[in-house]
Amino acid sequence: MNSLSKKVAIVTGASSGIGRATALLFAQMGASVVVGARRSDELNLLVDEIEKANGRAVAVVGDARDESFAVEMVRSAINIFGGLDIAFNNVGTLGEMGSTPEVSAAGWRDTIDINLSSAFYSAKHQIPAMLARGSGSVIFTSTFVGYTVGFPGVAAYAASKAGLIGLTQSLAAEFGPTGVRVNAILPGGTDTPMGRQMTSSPEALAHVKNLHALKRLAKPEEIAQSVLYLASDASSFMTGAAMLVDGGISINRS
Repeated sequence: MNSLSKKVAIVTGASSGIGRATALLFAQMGASVVVGARRSDELNLLVDEIEKANGRAVAVVGDARDESFAVEMVRSAINIFGGLDIAFNNVGTLGEMGSTPEVSAAGWRDTIDINLSSAFYSAKHQIPAMLARGSGSVIFTSTFVGYTVGFPGVAAYAASKAGLIGLTQSLAAEFGPTGVRVNAILPGGTDTPMGRQMTSSPEALAHVKNLHALKRLAKPEEIAQSVLYLASDASSFMTGAAMLVDGGISINRS
């Protein structure tokens, strides 16, 4: 049920972490993958790894804050692989952190642009390509932060990621009748370069691990498995969902 044979997928934020792990998994499951990020060297290494495993992939280097990047990702999927079936809009940033009165207007805007506006631009251009195929699955990376748990000092991050859930629900309602499904994944603490910004000392790492019911962080490959579920026909009756994959951080009080 999780096979992606003959499917074409886009993955943004693919140069590391959850995006990279998901691109590798999509390719392993049979999808042709368009991977996008700002770092060309990392993307080229990813494409090489996929191709050495007999998969198909192409890299698009660009800044997700620019709508032209979303256009180019879709254009590449259509021109190189023939269409688009799946989009994992995963690019994100913690943004400017600190006491809210001290967060700059530029820091706020940049976080919103990277985490929320980029997702809107992506879906705006991905969904018409999926409509041309008769169905599709759009997936956003949100977070439990600002949804089930509040943390101090991350107002821009929490607001931008919470906005993705509203976007998910609106698009799901708008395009459900067409066969295009839209869902969001809400990971818990994950061992990624971005996640390590919050766990930069042994004490901070121990604290974050302990917040989870499972008392550990996720591996990016574990989160990728949940993205695969939403991308595949195994989740054919799911749309508009904010799916927690958070190791129990939302319910843990011990």
